[in-house]
Amino acid sequence: MSAPTVDVHAHVLLPEVEQLVDDVPGRAEARALDARRNGPDALAASGVMIRDRMRLLTDVVHRLAAMDMTGVDVQVVSPSPSHYHYWADRDVAREVWERANTATAKHCAHAQHRLVGLGLAPLQHPDLAVQALDHALGEGLAGVEIGSHAPGRELSDPAYEPFWELAAETGAVLFLHPFGCTLDERLDRWYLSNSVGQPVENAVALSHLIFAGVLDRHPDLKVVAAHGGGYLPTHLGRADHSWRVRPDAKGCAREPSHYLRLLWFDSLVHDPHVLRELVRVAGPDRVLLGSDFPFDMGADDPVAALRAADLPAPDFHAVRGGNAAALLNLEGTR
Repeated sequence: MSAPTVDVHAHVLLPEVEQLVDDVPGRAEARALDARRNGPDALAASGVMIRDRMRLLTDVVHRLAAMDMTGVDVQVVSPSPSHYHYWADRDVAREVWERANTATAKHCAHAQHRLVGLGLAPLQHPDLAVQALDHALGEGLAGVEIGSHAPGRELSDPAYEPFWELAAETGAVLFLHPFGCTLDERLDRWYLSNSVGQPVENAVALSHLIFAGVLDRHPDLKVVAAHGGGYLPTHLGRADHSWRVRPDAKGCAREPSHYLRLLWFDSLVHDPHVLRELVRVAGPDRVLLGSDFPFDMGADDPVAALRAADLPAPDFHAVRGGNAAALLNLEGTR
């Protein structure tokens, strides 16, 4: 039996999380930072977009109908990155990930054969991130979604070592999905905060994992990078050169491009030429179908977008679902 078509990049909106943080100290400051980074035009457009797609973000029946229309058999569903709330203190952070993990598991339980869930982990509190991952796995989720950084902490921070250790030991999936960009007001017009900021954040976060030797110490980590890994995979020549000629760049054991074969990337790059190059540099076994369902920056028909890349048939079917089925142990599922 052929592998199912698996979309590894889909989201759910969780009102119970937003209700929790609405009046918590620090929330107003976080909103102001978000507004400054995105600008008023982007916030207004995003508000309309989310309202128009609310049923797809919250209702399983509408989600499944949309999946059927595009031939997607299985979705990997993660909370909207707007639920990260990395500004929260320890008590609020615990409530956020507990509610998010439980609510996501409940959402996916309505269609267990078609929906695989991911929870959240509070990167601002590395010790709690370990507990959150353990909780997510206990709820039957496949792993957790994480951002590109937390305030004052990059993914290279040694404090995350227990988190990486647990993820590697358990085989948990870590879905790396940025939210916001620290370039702030430089990207506050024309939706540059997303179109430029997200690929930048992906590249920076993955570079910290690579150069800090995290993948040397934990080669069995299952890190899936959203948005095709951003700018990094197709622009690693400069990083490789720096590793060869600069003594201060040798934090990892091998050239940075070597580590592409230890990561996974979704296919959401919006350009068939870039997708072909991603498959070439990362390997056809390291790219997974992704849509960013149901947001407007996603692919309405991810299979059609994949087909446009004109990959050889074995590579097409690997990306369509074979790779994700193996990663998630879904072989034989239809």
